[in-house]
Amino acid sequence: YQPKINMKTNQVIGVEALIRWQHPEHGLLPPADFLPIIEQSVLAIDVGEWVINTALEQLSMWANNGVELPISVNISPLQLQHSDFVKRLKIIFNQYPGFKAGNIEFEILETSALNEIKQVSKVIEQCHELGIKFSIDDFGTGYSSLTYLKRLPTEDLKIDRSFVRDMLHDPEDSAIVQGIIQLANAFERTVIAEGVETTGHGEQLLSLGCYLAQGFGIAKPMPEHRFVSWLTSWQEKNDWQYLTQFQH
Repeated sequence: YQPKINMKTNQVIGVEALIRWQHPEHGLLPPADFLPIIEQSVLAIDVGEWVINTALEQLSMWANNGVELPISVNISPLQLQHSDFVKRLKIIFNQYPGFKAGNIEFEILETSALNEIKQVSKVIEQCHELGIKFSIDDFGTGYSSLTYLKRLPTEDLKIDRSFVRDMLHDPEDSAIVQGIIQLANAFERTVIAEGVETTGHGEQLLSLGCYLAQGFGIAKPMPEHRFVSWLTSWQEKNDWQYLTQFQH
């Protein structure tokens, strides 16, 4: 789980669930080492549903500890475009009577819906009725079609980390970040910056009007048993608190 913060208020606003595979021979593997192998098979749907179930279980456990934060999970193109996606989602949610609207958010890749934009738009609207928000992940790395952005009823844009990471010394990356922020504002989307590695990144993002951030400079992804203690220590003191004085 990797935290997301509002740099303007220093509040933790949610976490992204990031899958890892504890391989019996090769140790802990990142998603790039195994998800591409299954992305076109039915196993991708099974894994996707396991992730949603795990996130819902985690929400229940954290709620018992007085922690209520939304969890965002990544949805594969195959799972999103499956004809029974919403139906299967309702079955999963029915197993968790304590589920509250807004507790789960779905992240989809920018290229996920280019071929089936009408169908995916309908699916997103049906998910909205279940209380689920959507983010476009890794924005700026795909086609960035304005028509695509206009027709998909998503709430958030996540700026790809590759642009954010180098924005402090690469004028072109800085211009891309600024352009995405302006685009998000024009389309009334919330914008989140990924790959935020230093408070210097935070200062520049705030100056450009981006308040939400995620990255190693805030916290690396951590196992669930470490998150509650991290959250407590963050709320007491952290290196990002001084950014709250930046009001733009």
